[in-house]
This record gives sequence, C-alpha cells and structure tokens, in this order.
Amino acid sequence: MKAWTQITLWKRVMLGLALGLIVGLALYYPAGEWSGNSEGVANFANTWLKPFGDGFVRLIKMLVVPLIFTTLVAGVTAMGDPKKLGSLGGRAIGLYLGTTFIAVTIGLLMGTIFQPGNGVEILADEGSQSAVSSRIAAASAADASFADKILAIIPTNPAEALARQDVLGIIFFAIIFGVGCLMAKEKATPIKSAIESAAEVMMKVTIMVMELAPFGVFFLMAWVMATKGVEILFNLGMLTIALYLACAIHMVLVYGLGIVKGILGLPFVRFFGGIRDAQAVAYSTASSAGTLPVTIENVSENLGVKKSVAASVLPVGATVNMDGTAIYLGLVALFAAQALGIDMTPAMYFSVALGATLTSIGAAAIPSAGLLLAAAVLGSIGVSAEQSLVIIAMIFPFDRLLDMMRTMTNVTGDAAVASAVAKWEGELDEEVFRKEPTI
Repeated sequence: MKAWTQITLWKRVMLGLALGLIVGLALYYPAGEWSGNSEGVANFANTWLKPFGDGFVRLIKMLVVPLIFTTLVAGVTAMGDPKKLGSLGGRAIGLYLGTTFIAVTIGLLMGTIFQPGNGVEILADEGSQSAVSSRIAAASAADASFADKILAIIPTNPAEALARQDVLGIIFFAIIFGVGCLMAKEKATPIKSAIESAAEVMMKVTIMVMELAPFGVFFLMAWVMATKGVEILFNLGMLTIALYLACAIHMVLVYGLGIVKGILGLPFVRFFGGIRDAQAVAYSTASSAGTLPVTIENVSENLGVKKSVAASVLPVGATVNMDGTAIYLGLVALFAAQALGIDMTPAMYFSVALGATLTSIGAAAIPSAGLLLAAAVLGSIGVSAEQSLVIIAMIFPFDRLLDMMRTMTNVTGDAAVASAVAKWEGELDEEVFRKEPTI
C-alpha cells in the first residue's frame, strides 16, 4: 500500500485508465462481439462495473455544494479590505468575467465544429424531453423571459438552493455573503475563520475522495469500453482535440494578442516566456491552487508585477478565473446535446454560455473540479440527472488529460489579468516585463 501511495496520483489515474481500457475491450470483443454474447457482456458491465464507477461519481457530486460555498466565500473574504473590491478587485473580477464569457463562446464554437457527441448512443427519457421542450418554449417567449433567466440566478431561499444543488443560486449567495463578511469587518471574524476552516476541511475531503480516482477511472473506463467498444474513443478524442484547440486559441488571441499586446501594448511573446514555469506546473499538477506560489513568483520576477498586486489578484484568480473550465463546460454541454439529439436553439446556446461563465466561478482550484459542475450546465439544456450521470461517467476516465490543459489556461489568464491590473494601478515595471525571464 505504501508503494502505491508513493506513486503520483496522476500516474495512478493513468494506470487505472490503461487497465480499464484493456479489461473493457477484452470484454467487448473476445467475450462479447466475437463470441456472440454482447448482451451478456453488457449486462455484466452494467451490473458489476458501472455501480462502482457511479459510486465514485456520486462521491464527487457530493462535494459540489460545500466546495463551491466555502471556497467562494473564503476567496472573497481573503481580500481583507472592502476597498479592494473597488479599484483593484473590481477591475480584476471584471476582466475575469469578460474573458470567461469569451472562453465559453470559443468552446461552443469548437464543439459545433468538431461535433464530439455525434454517434454516441444515450437514450433520452421522457422527463428529459419535456425539459427540453420547456427550454425551447422559453427560448421563443417574450423579452420578459430573458429577465426571468437572470432573476433565476437569485435564490429566494438560500437553504432551498443548497438543498436542490442550485449551483448558480449558491454562487450568487456565496459572493453576497462574502461581501457581507468584508463589510462587517472585525465582527465577522468568527464567521470568516469558520468558513476558511470549512474550506480547508473540504479540500482535505476532496483529496480523500480523489485518492479513489484510479479505481473509479478503472471501473468507469472498463464499463464504457465494455458497452460502447473502441468507437467511443473517437468521440472522446474529438472532445480532447476541441478542448486543446479552444484553449490554445483563447490563450493566444485573448490573453496574448488581446490583453497583453492589444490593451497593454506589451510584447506577448515575453509574456508567455515569463510564465512558462507556471504553465508547466499547472499542466502537470492540474491545480491552480497548487501552482499559485510559482505563478506569483513568475509574475513578480519575470513580468514586473509588484508583489502587493500579485498577492491580491492571483489568489482571487485561482478562485474565480476558470476560463479553461468554462470552455470545458460548454463542450460537455454540446457533447451531451449531440449525444441525446437535442437541437440547440440560440437561447439555449446563450443559456449554456451564461451558465458556464457563472458556474465556472464556483470551481475549486483542484484537479477535476470542472467536472463537478458539469451537471449544473447540462440541466440548463434539459438533460436529466440520470443522463448527466451517464455523460459524466463516460468522460471522467479522460478528465485528467482534459484537466491539465484547462488548468494551464486558467493560470495563463491569472497572469494576464494580474499584469493588466498592475499597469492600470501603476504597479508594473515594464522594463522587467520586456527583459528576458530571470527564472
């Protein structure tokens, strides 16, 4: 057991993926199709493999509400001074939200082009179809319906929102609650300490659950391969290509050419050279929080951002700037829609974009956090809870590969926004930015 735990988690996950692939294909072809026992193999996989995978997915979904609430409130209260929500904090959060909306739009475009869900067979139940019908009806309603969509984000009963796992409502309430803690100042100290402690506890609980990831990935991958065969790898490959391309486009066009070159008038090649260590750590660890010390060092030493700004903006970014996650959520939504045969209307595209933008804010800065929130976005296009579970189970075995790229995108965005805020605040040493990286 000690030798097992000494292996890096991502390597254990990849081992589970490989073993699941081998076992699943052995069941699907030699034991199934080639021997004429496909139905028996499918029954075996659904009875003995899928429940264990579903159990792991349920453990992950169990973490969603407490993780979102505690990490968001802790992130807002970490600003310490309400004034930081003004000039510095307001500019940073405004940029974060703006780039996130652009990110999910790029993700939806790539999903439309690559069609990763086409050919995936998932039966649509009646409840899902009725939900889709209601969404389509809402999309063609009068202008007041748009206001209703926005108002739906505000929970009338926070406790009920928590109970129903209304992710958007929870995010809204968590942000308002965090701002309230800041405004209450020292009187809110006990609550802030409790929330910070709760956030730390939830991180530890998440780490405990993620220790089961290699086994969860094994069972999920074996089930997917045993019931779908090697053809499903084509769809997951298309999803991977679409995500990587969307993230690359977003980093170059939005961060590099848009913010660094276009808005700040600084050399974007130097920008990417200055944060290459942070990008490498982000890609290998798939954790924005774990990369934070390296990001702060790179941004301060190589890009000339004063440490006071870096220490204020980057931790907030690690909490709320999840552009890679937003791209991913948009792609997963289209993957599900294409697999279920749901015709996406313009209003539904907007609903996914808005939902992914706001939902990504609640993603904890830990591996696979984006997948925790996928069900919330899937619900916005009428996908039932049961179908969401199937979609998530199908994608999860490949999530580590997807997570590494979206985390690198998130960290790159943190650095770009920190550079922008520093220049606007007069806290950027452009001479250092333009020099060759020192570390």
